[in-house]
Amino acid sequence: MFDNLSERLTEIIRKTSGNDKLTEDNMQDALREVRRALLEADVNLTVVKSFISKVRERAEGEKVVQGVNPSQQLVKIVHDELTELLGKEDHPIDLSGQPSLIMMLGLQGSGKTTSCAKLAMKFKKDGRKPLMIAADVYRPAAITQLKTLGQQIGVDVFTIDDCKDVQRVVREGIDKAKNESYNPVLIDTAGRLQIDTEMMAELLILDKVYNPQEKLLVIDAMTGQEAVNVARDFNAQLEITGTILTKTDGDARGGAALSVVHQTGKPIKFLGKGEKIEPLEEFHPSRLADRILGMGDIVSLVEKAQEVFDEKQAKEFEAKMKKAEFTFNDFLKIQKQMKMFGSIENLLGMLPIPGLNKENRETIAQEGEKQLKKVETFINSMTPEERDNPEIINTSRKRRLAAGSGLPIHEVNLIISQFEQMRKMMKGLSGLQEKAKKGKLKMPKMPNMPNFPQMPFK
Repeated sequence: MFDNLSERLTEIIRKTSGNDKLTEDNMQDALREVRRALLEADVNLTVVKSFISKVRERAEGEKVVQGVNPSQQLVKIVHDELTELLGKEDHPIDLSGQPSLIMMLGLQGSGKTTSCAKLAMKFKKDGRKPLMIAADVYRPAAITQLKTLGQQIGVDVFTIDDCKDVQRVVREGIDKAKNESYNPVLIDTAGRLQIDTEMMAELLILDKVYNPQEKLLVIDAMTGQEAVNVARDFNAQLEITGTILTKTDGDARGGAALSVVHQTGKPIKFLGKGEKIEPLEEFHPSRLADRILGMGDIVSLVEKAQEVFDEKQAKEFEAKMKKAEFTFNDFLKIQKQMKMFGSIENLLGMLPIPGLNKENRETIAQEGEKQLKKVETFINSMTPEERDNPEIINTSRKRRLAAGSGLPIHEVNLIISQFEQMRKMMKGLSGLQEKAKKGKLKMPKMPNMPNFPQMPFK
């Protein structure tokens, strides 16, 4: 979502790196470019003016630190102000109620019902027992959609057939939650094509009667400045507690995310990507500022890895690698876990790789996905015995695998050769690791270099 803005800001900062110090002239040039980049990203004009003013004020008062070049100082200032603009601090969801009530708000087509299911899935993964209430009694398709999504993710959905009384549906749904220990309760309210008096009256009644802990407004990031207007109107009448931005993996220019918090004073709590049902991503202002400035998001990557990878299985893989017993079956299992990270392009976006723009990232991702599919097709063409014992694959077996996978024989040879090289490399790395742990790993002697003392390894 922020690819274009990220590339522009990175380029502006790169140009600034040629200066010896921050001056009024070079700051004016840089800020003019930053202003243009933000406007092109569809950031609200009022927000842009405020942002540029704060960056200028800080830059003019910033003392040039010895050993730190102007571009690094500008990065620090812009990063801090971006973090401030995005909400500054993390705002975890309030689950203090018994049960906790979360009212999902939004216009029709914003992704509200899908987000309701994604949020419920996140709670379920966290070990909770969520219940979704289908309170959009005006659109039968919404109830059917929520029930279908509930079945997909294994979360119960409360409905009352042929009932048009919203308050009754919500009341009886909450009673069910209390009696059967569901917590939290997500109320999927009705959406409209536009904000109207009738819609707001219904939501205001639900808010007053049930006093939910969270009122989350779902906003489609693709709608640009209109998203800001919707957020402002909902907040003025309902006092929302936060927002969920959907379709953040699209080609939107990202201005909505940078404008909504500033215009409403309410935090973004979650980000949603695509139509695939996977848990919503918690929103962290500082981490998003890192990604916008091309610094990656290693913290989120590590957190995702902890969710995706099974610790017991990882230890088994490690033991196999040490003995060079890693098989094609193990490779297939790892590839399956890697898919849970999302696309390769998304993974690359979390890594701080200098000079990797959107176009290059897409090219690398497409080529990577293509190669992984080839390998997967090849492995699926093997017999169970061949997967567990790659060394038995002789010339006749290779011909059969080539025919079964639709790959030319030279690609089959290449995949097998690369796999064997990987096994040897993994065994070698494991040996170095063991030496390091025992303190037996010595630094190589280099000509014309002093002998450094042996480094202690733990």
